[in-house]
Amino acid sequence: MDVTIYHNPECGTSRNTLEMIRNAGIEPTVIEYVDTPPTRDRLVQMIADAGLTVREAIREKGTPYAELGLDNPELTDEQLLDAMLKDPILINRPFVITPMGTRLSRPSEVVLEILPDTHKGAFTKEDGERVLDEKGQRIV
Repeated sequence: MDVTIYHNPECGTSRNTLEMIRNAGIEPTVIEYVDTPPTRDRLVQMIADAGLTVREAIREKGTPYAELGLDNPELTDEQLLDAMLKDPILINRPFVITPMGTRLSRPSEVVLEILPDTHKGAFTKEDGERVLDEKGQRIV
């Protein structure tokens, strides 16, 4: 299965998402988007395919969001996209693209919605939260 993750290795949610993909037996294409941001067209497509608004795809925490005044409700989508592409840390993460769909995997287990049921056993997130049992089934 062809899977792409727009990943930030410094983000726990992104690391957990990547490992859940691998737990499904898939080695994805990993794009460290801070160093290699998507094109404007690709970013717009990912946001739309994930069913989000541009504003929902902006990361506030740990970014220059507030100091850039991006909380101003009068800013257009185009202005927000300009900011995200100028400073890619503003792109929320991780976006995952599979043939089954595109998701902003926050929380990380959202990625399970777009992966096949091929998990290789239990999965526990870095914080100790169990997500999959020994049979690879989702713990609810």
